[in-house]
Amino acid sequence: MSGSNSSSPAGGAPGWRDEPLTLTVHALPTPGGAMVRDPAATRAGRLKMLLLFLVAASPVIASYFTYYVIRPEGRRNYGELIEPQRPLPAIAGVDTEGRTVPLTALRHQWLFVSVADSACDAQCERHLYLQRQLRESLGKDKDRMDWVWLRTGSREFPERLRPALAAATVLWVDEAELARWLEPAPGRRLSDHLYVVDPIGNWMMRFPAEADPGRMRRDLERLMRASSSWDRPGRP
Repeated sequence: MSGSNSSSPAGGAPGWRDEPLTLTVHALPTPGGAMVRDPAATRAGRLKMLLLFLVAASPVIASYFTYYVIRPEGRRNYGELIEPQRPLPAIAGVDTEGRTVPLTALRHQWLFVSVADSACDAQCERHLYLQRQLRESLGKDKDRMDWVWLRTGSREFPERLRPALAAATVLWVDEAELARWLEPAPGRRLSDHLYVVDPIGNWMMRFPAEADPGRMRRDLERLMRASSSWDRPGRP
């Protein structure tokens, strides 16, 4: 039997050529380059977020800057501006139906506040009357301001006043806790003043004892004008 010869591509069979095997290697990104770029991208993102925040907050900042800093010559506030402002405390009140209401729930509206014992003497009744009348005098802006009676002493609500307080926010609060937030002028009591709280929730003004209603109204009107670009009636 005769042997057979085997052939291979290396043996020079037709159609085969000796060619080297080659692979194309593509460059890969180096970790170092990504790490160098990440901090820069993070800083740029933070800067954009800060700019967006400033744009959104600019009407509020501008109105407060106008009211507190750029005061026209000869203009004087009747009410005393509270600096630094004091935010609504995390204490609870009780409404006329016996429900618990956190004071912080009153934010997002201007608040015109009086403080008095639940018995409500003549001064208390005068303050409640002034609050109602001055709020009404704001016309179309009255819905941006709530008048609030924070009552102390007895928890029992004086039913004789219920009809007159239909449009008011009335909350019983502990006087000792309240005194850690609001503060009277030296030599005065909490119940001697009327107070203003802004929609952000900061106590920012205190009117004098036995205050002049006309001068109080002018201050309230200025506040409404200064905040008209960003404040809206009601709570979200």
